[in-house]
Parts: sequence; structure tokens; C-alpha cells
Amino acid sequence: MSNLNRSCAAAGPLLLGLAFSPSAATAADVDSAMAMMTDRDGQSVGQVELKQTPAGVLLHANLAGLPAGVHAFHIHQTGVCDSPFKSSGGHLASEGQHHGYYNEQGPHDGDMPNIHVPEDGALDIEVMTGVKDLGKEVLDDDGAAIVIHEGADDYETDPAGAAGPRIACGVIETK
Repeated sequence: MSNLNRSCAAAGPLLLGLAFSPSAATAADVDSAMAMMTDRDGQSVGQVELKQTPAGVLLHANLAGLPAGVHAFHIHQTGVCDSPFKSSGGHLASEGQHHGYYNEQGPHDGDMPNIHVPEDGALDIEVMTGVKDLGKEVLDDDGAAIVIHEGADDYETDPAGAAGPRIACGVIETK
């Protein structure tokens, strides 16, 4: 057998393995994602961009058409936004976490500060989330969603801060 044939024979299993390996660009490798936010009537209320940073996941929300006032703002555990948005499940949370910044066993990874929407209903904010890895924690098999609640989060009542009904939702997807 020639040297060329030996090289090809040796490389065959390696090449075959590459042909059936998962793509190198898996969800764990994603450095940004987007959620298009809609209200309960299916109307757009803006978008939320998530970016992986060395310190964790930074969120930038550009919202419009929301009711004025203070609203809870969370990352929920399931990437489904069927109105009235209960389909998004509970807050994104690691094992043993409880809701709220005032809770000694909290907060959930998906807990974020309340948003304060002015009278014109428009808001442009950035928030550092409790999520450390966008690909592994948010873009997992069942995805995740951004949810805005009717009322304010009290930062302690488990499981959702007594924030009331969900008024807007957006499934987080890779860009």
C-alpha cells in the first residue's frame, strides 16, 4: 500500500467522524440573541437584545406602547409566548434559587429590576442579568422568553414577586 493510500485510510474515520459531528456553532457558542416583544393582542411593543459579555448577559430593551407605570421584567424559562403568556413558564432559575432580590435564597437568574415606563409608553434601557451563559442557560432545548408584568415586582414574594398578569412577551431567539 502506498503512503498516500495509508494516509487516506487513516484519515477516513476522522473524516467520517467530522461528517456526523454536530455543528461547531451550537447554542453554547452564541454571543447574541433577540426577543421581539408583543402585547396580549399581538401588537409589537419593541425588542430586547441580549449580548454575552465576560461578566454575563447584558440586555438592551427598546420598548414602546406599554402602559405607563412600574412593571416587573423577567426572563422566563420557556420560549413560548401564547397569550396570556403563561406558556412561558416560571422565571429562569438555577436549582435551589427563590424569587427576589430581598430573598436570602434569591434571586432567580431571570429576575431583573422593575422597569419604569413614562407616560408616552416608550423606554430604552440596559440591564445586566443574572444569566452567566446565554447559550447554555437561555438558548437551551426549550428556549426562554422575556416577560413584562402588569404590576411591579415586590422583589420577595415567591415565585413571581406578586407582579400580576403578564402583559407582554417575546421569545428569545438567535439573531
